[in-house]
Amino acid sequence: MLIVFLISMVPLIELRGAIPVAVGMDLGLPEWLVLIIAIIGNIIPVPIIYYFARKFLEWGAKKKWKTLKRFCDFCLKKGEKAGAKLLKKAGSYGTYFALFLFVSIPIPGTGAWTGTLAASILKLDFKKTVFAITAGILVAGLIMLLISLGLFKWLFN
Repeated sequence: MLIVFLISMVPLIELRGAIPVAVGMDLGLPEWLVLIIAIIGNIIPVPIIYYFARKFLEWGAKKKWKTLKRFCDFCLKKGEKAGAKLLKKAGSYGTYFALFLFVSIPIPGTGAWTGTLAASILKLDFKKTVFAITAGILVAGLIMLLISLGLFKWLFN
């Protein structure tokens, strides 16, 4: 149970890796419990990332260490530029729907960590961000559980 929880908290892997691991290792847990544990593990870092990611990047952008400064400047500028484009196209509520869709897609790099980092850089509303990301995590978790159990394979054969 602990392994599912911890894997769900790892950036880029998240519940997209934790659920298949739990199903593949046959940990003896019911599937619904694997899903709940993975979702909780994936949600826990969200507020921490939201509140500290931008602060870290702004702090790093002021430092004299060139590599850190360049990295932080790059992340802030690229994030703000992409965010401005997204806000212009999607509007304020469309942005949260786009965030939900981004987190819902169960491929590496599109999870809660990346979505929350983007929301933090864009200074999106905390409550709306958490709601959109949590909904995305739920959908991604269900998709990964279905894939892990072989239901998609059964449906499309």
